[in-house]
Parts: sequence; structure tokens; C-alpha cells
Amino acid sequence: MTAQTCPRQHQRTTMEIASLEPSLYTVKAVFILDNDGHRLLSKYYDTELYPSMKEQKNFENNVFNKTHKADNEIAFVEGMTIVYKCSIDLFFYVVGSAQENELMLMAVLNCLFESLSQILRKNVERRCLLDNMDGVFLVVDEIIDGGVILESDPQQVIQKVNYRADENPLSEQSVAQIMQSAKEQIKWSILK
Repeated sequence: MTAQTCPRQHQRTTMEIASLEPSLYTVKAVFILDNDGHRLLSKYYDTELYPSMKEQKNFENNVFNKTHKADNEIAFVEGMTIVYKCSIDLFFYVVGSAQENELMLMAVLNCLFESLSQILRKNVERRCLLDNMDGVFLVVDEIIDGGVILESDPQQVIQKVNYRADENPLSEQSVAQIMQSAKEQIKWSILK
């Protein structure tokens, strides 16, 4: 039986077909909320989805209200596929379209969580996250760029983030080295 003669065959509109076409732009948004639902970090990659800050916060509140008491890993809210994870006093969310592969989104979420866990030395909580926000943004940027998944291996992300931190001439390590060198020079000048 051909597709034309099959009575169950549905006509698809151009919009439906276009929305089902594969795209590299997998991730619509990433955000981290505290246990009260307050935003700590958010990045929206689809500016048409929630163009204003008010719409973004309303969406985040809606997602938080539907997920913070649930014991699931996936939710469908406002036509979006959302994967999430809770740790102590933080909620991590990765948002994709309704047709998006949940396993891809979960790979991003796991990479984000594991990378942050390593950077924060297994202390994934609000205070530590806020104290290391520059590293958190680097991790997110290494995993996702403009909605495109770049990396899903936490070890690769950590290597890249550490490399970028080492490029910074005023990183903590280089400041400590400069201070040690200055102390040694002062010590030698006193002894002479």
C-alpha cells in the first residue's frame, strides 16, 4: 500500500515538516536555580522563545514549580522538553524543543553537572557556585555555543577550562607564583 492510498497517512503542513528537520541547534536554554527558585545562571539560545527577561523568569518559575517536588528527570512544560537534576540546594535545567532527543539533552545536563562537580571539588552547592561563577560560565560556554552542543565529555570540558584559565596572566596560580618569586627576591636582597 502506498502512502497516497493509505487512509491513516496524515497530511503534514510545511511548518510541521520544517520543525521535524534535524538541526544542530539542540539546546534552547540552560539555567540553574536555587532551592527557592531564584535564578543563579541562565543562558537562552533562542531569542524568539522568551525574548524578555520577564518572560524568561516566568518560564523559569513555571518550570521550577512543576519540577522542584517531583522525583523525575524529565518534564514537558510549555511545549518544551526539559531535563533536570537537583543537588543539595541547586536545580540544573537544560531545555530543548518538544521534538528534541531527551538523551542528547541529558548528556548535556550530565556533562554540565559533572564538570561543575569537578571544578567545585564535589561541593556543588549555592555558595560555592556563586564564588566560582566565572568558571561556571566557562563550563557552560565550552559545552554549548549558541544552542549547538560542542562537548559532552566532562574531562574534555575540564581540560579546556583549565587551559583557558592558564592563559589568563592573572589567574590564582600565576599570582601565587609572582608573590613567591617576589618574596624570594626580597629575601635574597636582604641577605646580600
